Amino acid sequence: MRAWINGQLLTDPKAPAVPVTDHGLTVGDAVFEAVKVVGGEPFALQRHLDRLERSAEGLGLVGLDLADVRRGVAAVLEGDPLPLGRLRITVTGGNAPLGSGRGNDPLTVIVVASPMEPAPETTAVITVPWPRNERGALAGLKTTSYGENVVALARAQAAGASEAVFANLAGHLCEGTGTNVFYVVDGQVRTPTLASGCLAGVTRALLIEWFGATEVDEPIEVAAGADEVFLVSTTRDVQGVHRWDHRELAAPGPVTRAAAQAWRDNEASLIGFDR
Repeated sequence: MRAWINGQLLTDPKAPAVPVTDHGLTVGDAVFEAVKVVGGEPFALQRHLDRLERSAEGLGLVGLDLADVRRGVAAVLEGDPLPLGRLRITVTGGNAPLGSGRGNDPLTVIVVASPMEPAPETTAVITVPWPRNERGALAGLKTTSYGENVVALARAQAAGASEAVFANLAGHLCEGTGTNVFYVVDGQVRTPTLASGCLAGVTRALLIEWFGATEVDEPIEVAAGADEVFLVSTTRDVQGVHRWDHRELAAPGPVTRAAAQAWRDNEASLIGFDR
């Protein structure tokens, strides 16, 4: 693991480096991105930085310098290249009073690089009873306020699954804790619209571009009963679902395999610091 904070590469990436008054720590006032690393280079970096900027603007964080973030990315990836890894880019509200109100200090910018293992070809998911609020102030923003996801993912893991899937307040399929959900009905690939409250995933957008899908909002039961289901995310790419709650699915199905192949065919085009 390598860590860079506010312009400095840490000699010990796990040493204390953020003050106890940092607003990201005290109230979750922060945004982040997870970026895949392939052969020592980032994948779709500019798309992730664009979303980081949108999330920061949506949360009201002022003063984000993407050139500074890029310097952090270069610093943690310099040296022995990671064959496969991930970057975690976090931007917090900086030092602030111990409450919801922000202070006047600069933002805290953190970039961490660490290795990761390839995701399994298929996985299991469960439906959780807590809805996403598609009308909430944070809907569609990638913030560090992940307490709801922690609770949902713990329930999924207790049930032998690796992901929890949320409906929204309308009862429509929304997303997983860290994934977008695609499903196949009568040969048609579907995924929720951004109006569902789901995150505008970088992998989601690229798969729609490279493979195609119909964006539609419909009851979560339709997806749970689909012919095929697959998850997409930075750390999973395209991953088939072999069980949803107590329903077994043949996975990866033919459409899922074709989507995964489309991803492999196009991924190299976005590997590099200028992509």
